[in-house]
Amino acid sequence: MSMRITLDNQPEFFTNLDIISGQVVLHLNRPEQVGNIVVKLEGESTTSLQPPSPFEDGRDNRDGHVSSNGAMISESHKILYKVQQVFPDEYHSSANNPFGSFPLQPGQHQFPFKFKVPINNACSDSHAMASLANQSLSGAGMFGSRGIRLMDGTKQLYLQHVTRTLPPSLSGVYSDAEIRYYIKVTVQRPGLLKENWRFQLGFKFMPIEPPRAAARGQEAFARRPFTFTTRPPSPQGKQKGILFGAKKGTKEKEDADSETNPREQPQSVELSARLPHPLVLTCNRPVPLRLIAKKLVNNPQQVYLTSFQLELIGTTTLSAHGQTLRKNNRWVITSNPHIEIPLITPTGEAGTEIVVPDDIWSQKPLPNTVAPSFTACNMSRRYQVQILATLRLGKKTGKTIPETITLPLHFANVEVFSGIKPPRELVEAATNGEFGESGLRPQRQLGRQSAGQQPVGQWR
Repeated sequence: MSMRITLDNQPEFFTNLDIISGQVVLHLNRPEQVGNIVVKLEGESTTSLQPPSPFEDGRDNRDGHVSSNGAMISESHKILYKVQQVFPDEYHSSANNPFGSFPLQPGQHQFPFKFKVPINNACSDSHAMASLANQSLSGAGMFGSRGIRLMDGTKQLYLQHVTRTLPPSLSGVYSDAEIRYYIKVTVQRPGLLKENWRFQLGFKFMPIEPPRAAARGQEAFARRPFTFTTRPPSPQGKQKGILFGAKKGTKEKEDADSETNPREQPQSVELSARLPHPLVLTCNRPVPLRLIAKKLVNNPQQVYLTSFQLELIGTTTLSAHGQTLRKNNRWVITSNPHIEIPLITPTGEAGTEIVVPDDIWSQKPLPNTVAPSFTACNMSRRYQVQILATLRLGKKTGKTIPETITLPLHFANVEVFSGIKPPRELVEAATNGEFGESGLRPQRQLGRQSAGQQPVGQWR
């Protein structure tokens, strides 16, 4: 016997409102009595946290009570759960077999299935979870149980839930957290000494992005001014004594000259980074960054940008039964320590701005390991953008070491969208305000929803 699942036109990843269709292929070497064949579309969000030691004084950023026995605390949410019975079909069910099972002859058998991926997570629907407790599927008779029982949804009622868009797949990143999606098939074999056959096929999921606001040309900025300590030489030269060097009062005169003559003020610049507002980045696309240098004083000394690094910082918050843990990931989008870009117009007046060429970062998309921002019942992901820019005053020579400074520029509360545009009907529903706390209003539901299917809900 062999069993597998084949999908029709399987893409790299599935998204909300996609149709997942395929066949369960069962190859038998001999006749078998089969009670039923059930296909499930499931998604799980699981966290497993180790309670902190009372002697660590919270140094691992965990909050909540401490477990008395120090055991791992796990919390699992069924964010997606759909069931379809593909066998027996109407023909076999009409046979009214008294044994509750149906013979399948040797050879290859195919059983098609079809699911539609919803938008919201399923575990937040308390009525749907409670109704799963006592349900079972038709199947085996006198040689086995009455059918394949469904998930015990009452276990989900004891957990705290939020109604959100299904989160993206997240596996292989942390050892104590995982979000996975899969298709599972179970072939029930009636009989006291016969076990059921099972098979799983995992797939990747990427959510659609919420409707974006219309571009208004606004920008968010992070800016930082800096004044170098090195002063340019006085055009009048230093007055020196005959024997002991500088005459009395030379220092006072130089200080007075620097105050009356702005050209002798130390070089001062302002570096600002700008991103479109709201702060939204897109998966697998470059960061739409603008870097602008502003001259603050009338000083001809040149300032160079000698190093540039752009980083994306992701903060994942895990929770399990009151315990929370935050983990940071850092992605270096681009880093170039060997550049020399002038930032000052020597003949320009104070207030002159120069836009730094974006060749350094405009061709560097976000890494494919960056998942969209999401909020699930026991897990969430948020992002920040960090820029490190090194400035140097004047050219670098072998005799002198010019003054340099590294300026950090930081953007907090940055969202990352998947780049998958929502359907037009969904955008119109969001624009017309047809979203509420309990989902899309009944008079205008999207797609073909069967009875009992959860309506489309609201993004938050």
